[in-house]
Amino acid sequence: MPHPVTPPSQPTMIVPVKVADGAAPPPTQAEVSSLLDTIFTAKTSAASIDACYGLCELLLNSVGFRGLQQYGVLAEIKKAAADKKSGLRRESAQNLLGALFERFPPRQPISEAIFLLQDGGMVACALDALADKGSVVRDAAHYGLDALFAHLSAEALVVGLLPALTSYLSKATGKWQGTVGAYRLMQKMADKAKISAGTTKEQAQEQDILREAMGTKLARLIPIVENGMHDLKTEVEKQAHKTMTSITSLLSNDDVAPRTPLLIETMQHPSAQSLQKAIHALSQTTFVAIVTSPVLALLTPFLERSLNTPTTSQEVLRQTVVIVENLTKLVHDPIEARTFLPKLQPGVKSVVNRASLPEVRELATRALAVMDKAMGNDKTNVVERIAGDDVAKVLDAEMQKRGGLADDADVYKALRPYVCDMVAEDVNHRQLHRIPARIAPYLQSIMPGSAAHEAVAAAVHSFYVEEDHRKFGVPEKEDDGEVEIVNADFSLAYGGMLLLSHTNLRLLKGHRYGLCGRNGAGKSTLMKSIAGGKLEGFPPQDVLRTCYVEHNQGEDADISILEFVSKDPTIAKEGKERISAVLEEFGFTAGPEGRQSQKVGSLSGGWKMKLALARAMLQRADVLLLDEPTNHLDVANIKWLENYLKSHTDITSLIVSHDSGFLDAVTTDIYHYEPNKKLGHYKGNLAAFVEVRPEAKSYYTLSASNVQFKFPPPGILSGVKSQTRAIIRMTNVSYTYPNAPKPSLADVSCQLTLSSRVAIIGPNGAGKSTLIKLLTGEVIPTSGKVEKHPNLRIGYIKQHALEHVEMHLEKTPNQYLQWRYAHGDDREVHMKQTRLLSDKDREQMDKFIDVGDGKGRRQIEALVGRQKYKKTFQYEVKWRGFLPKHNTMISRETLLELGFDKLVQEFDDHEASREGLGYRELQPSVISKHFEDLGLDPEIANHNEIGSLSGGQKVKVVIAGAMWNNPHLLVLDEPTNFLDRDSLGGLAVAIRDFKGGVVMISHNDEFVGALASEQWHVVDGRVTHRGQTTIALDRFEDSKPGSAMASAVNSGLNTPNPGSSAVSSAVTSGVEDNGGELKFKAKKKKKMTKKDLKEREVRRRLRHIEWLNSPKGTPHPLDTDDEAE
Repeated sequence: MPHPVTPPSQPTMIVPVKVADGAAPPPTQAEVSSLLDTIFTAKTSAASIDACYGLCELLLNSVGFRGLQQYGVLAEIKKAAADKKSGLRRESAQNLLGALFERFPPRQPISEAIFLLQDGGMVACALDALADKGSVVRDAAHYGLDALFAHLSAEALVVGLLPALTSYLSKATGKWQGTVGAYRLMQKMADKAKISAGTTKEQAQEQDILREAMGTKLARLIPIVENGMHDLKTEVEKQAHKTMTSITSLLSNDDVAPRTPLLIETMQHPSAQSLQKAIHALSQTTFVAIVTSPVLALLTPFLERSLNTPTTSQEVLRQTVVIVENLTKLVHDPIEARTFLPKLQPGVKSVVNRASLPEVRELATRALAVMDKAMGNDKTNVVERIAGDDVAKVLDAEMQKRGGLADDADVYKALRPYVCDMVAEDVNHRQLHRIPARIAPYLQSIMPGSAAHEAVAAAVHSFYVEEDHRKFGVPEKEDDGEVEIVNADFSLAYGGMLLLSHTNLRLLKGHRYGLCGRNGAGKSTLMKSIAGGKLEGFPPQDVLRTCYVEHNQGEDADISILEFVSKDPTIAKEGKERISAVLEEFGFTAGPEGRQSQKVGSLSGGWKMKLALARAMLQRADVLLLDEPTNHLDVANIKWLENYLKSHTDITSLIVSHDSGFLDAVTTDIYHYEPNKKLGHYKGNLAAFVEVRPEAKSYYTLSASNVQFKFPPPGILSGVKSQTRAIIRMTNVSYTYPNAPKPSLADVSCQLTLSSRVAIIGPNGAGKSTLIKLLTGEVIPTSGKVEKHPNLRIGYIKQHALEHVEMHLEKTPNQYLQWRYAHGDDREVHMKQTRLLSDKDREQMDKFIDVGDGKGRRQIEALVGRQKYKKTFQYEVKWRGFLPKHNTMISRETLLELGFDKLVQEFDDHEASREGLGYRELQPSVISKHFEDLGLDPEIANHNEIGSLSGGQKVKVVIAGAMWNNPHLLVLDEPTNFLDRDSLGGLAVAIRDFKGGVVMISHNDEFVGALASEQWHVVDGRVTHRGQTTIALDRFEDSKPGSAMASAVNSGLNTPNPGSSAVSSAVTSGVEDNGGELKFKAKKKKKMTKKDLKEREVRRRLRHIEWLNSPKGTPHPLDTDDEAE
């Protein structure tokens, strides 16, 4: 009520209620009339309200819901509510209606049907009262509606209250205040259905069924709410806009959600331009998530308008049919397809017949074929929805078996469709456990006997359980004889993001569970919560010992492996002998010369992962939490890990891995992150899971259908006219780590071109990453020479990719990219060892030199310019202590001979970076688009700190940073380690289509086989070339079955003769410019005739005029002597 009330147990008047063992005898008409008279004539609101509660108790304790009609209570309320002369009677009517709404439904649920459906229901009476001129009347009406809303179940809201609201809104005679109230209740219903944290399991179930049931009604709701958005009354328009925002939030579709505000804006201000803008925005959307009826209900009207409008342009028609095709491919339920797609089919057929462009007609024809397939025209095993009438037949039959109705045929006439529709909602959404509660309480008052209503409810429930088993199969029984070690119900959130809502995790001893889901779904967060003892319902460490083995191992570098493991207090008690024995089992040999004596920091990524596994075994873990365990492991060690996990049947494992072969080999069960924020359990390995969920086929193919990466094209390299021209070369290079007894690499010679697709293969610790670091300038070779094109830009992603961003965890990805390229250079390039000035380099800068120009010996201060000179470059030197007018041009060869290698390299890097960034604007909006092209949601890129991102999302940040300056050569050291299957497919397709060179280290045979046309094998510091290989194009989803492609021309690499262990001379096959120094010819100027000069002048003038007519901000085209005209 709108004000405090006296409890019903202490009424201000004498209420004739008799106390008895059963129900009290029915009151007389005079007693009820007396109470009604008191309600409508009381001098104070409090007295009237007390009388209202007294009447409720009198009826509930005797005749119950029957008294509402028998004594004319509802008729009296309607009569008083319409009394225009007496505000007191109108207020009292709403007080009584509010008391009935508050007290009857909890104790006699059958009254819901009376209030909502019988004789038009009472909701409209309360809504009309919202327009009353008296504020107390309006407040009482608000209270009553809120009380009724609070007592209705999710099913009752959808099949009872929602139809009452839509019926009211459809009336042209409704009052605008009532219209606002109806929209407000509809918004409240949608808000209640939203997934939220901090709810109980029962509340979460209510939210789920309400969200799913309302979603199926959106096709009817959206036009009604959209109509309100065009109302002339501002209050109605504003409330309808809020309601539309709430009901469209029920989509639970991450693809469409960012476009929803634009779509709502298009509804509110419909025009050809706004529709075109909406279609364009949808055409830029990569649809990944399953498309359900709520999404189709929202998008179908826009697509239908676009297809059927005669003035729609060919480009918009093309975008529309592409959207229709992409959406339809993701509709997995033929029933939903049959509901919406027939509305679009005539429009698509019209495009096939009338579109002027052949391309548009072809796209429309293809879309039609996809639509026919989606609607199940060629299928016979489609599971049909059931309707309330189907439930009614079952319900009537069961009631007849148990005596039928005792009386109240008129009430049952309204109750029957109400109950049957609620049961139908539960059956269609497979919430069968809710069926008894939708039947028994409603039949309790109208069936003979004390248990007949429960028997009917149980029989109907049993019938639909059997039907469900017939349609979907019988659920597998619980594993007999298995030991259950975990059965936890929990919710999981990270920051302000709800990852899992009221889901269950059940683990059996000895089972190996694969945990699958997209990047950012919360897989690692779940593991860390378990390891940290923060997951609700998961046994603590003293009951069940869990050990988290993650892919990011940051061990101490200055102590031996044996000492490092022994330092752990949970392991030290095992004793040195057992620790050493377990380490030896994992391949860490004992003894002074064994691997146990090596420093932890000297281990490769693969050995560090084995060390982490060894530590887990020493902790005697019951549950192993393995986060990307195959990261950095070579093929032999992955096989070893598979055998190890399968042989230890007493250990339960929960595994996150992008390696489909590994998951197939070891898993016994799969837990999958479902769209409704639940964990779905599937028995069997990954292959069995994909059979059940075909949309998960991306685990077996490299596909960009879910996540798309778009790499920017590399710029032009001056002097490089051929894709097979060497752009970087190593000659007789050796490298030894400080204090290491032997070289990591010895006498290596190799080279790369713009067409290179090279995979570097070898066991853990063989020197693969060292080879990469030498190529990219991360380290300086001990001997030999590394040459590269002066303008070459390299995008490098390290083995431990997160090292790139670990110093910037407080920044957003957008801020990180701004910091990295703020001064026109890549700051990470300046952190390489080949760019850091040593004491020797500083002495070199202080050295006096004479270049033979007659001005004596001077000191170089800096290089300030560079230009082409014959077949090389010459640099403008600024002299220390001299004005710029005394600057001198000195050739590259002269500066290198004088020992200024780093100075030249630094200036070359600056020029290369400036060239690559020439067409890049370091603006947040441009950076945001760059991140979107590389698979990172712009919302995350702009607002989430790097420290809060998942491992896969951080790798996308690293890739975006490496690709910002349009590199010519992409160097990837274990690029697949942190990416999920969808992102892995997107990366593979982007690399395949990249126009520059690629060199990669990866133990993922599927990834390497699909991309690399040649392999460099690194074993014991020696590099050998195993010749051309065939690219397995059939591993891409968009390739034809069985397709394969032979290698392009090899990158140059030394190839030993059979039986020769040493590296021979540089390769002479296939690649241009293999011998001699790496020089690039400048383009020779051609002397132009008068005719040539005149033609050039005309071209330049036309370009200038075109530039004057271009949008503001367009850069002026360059007029150069070597322009391509």
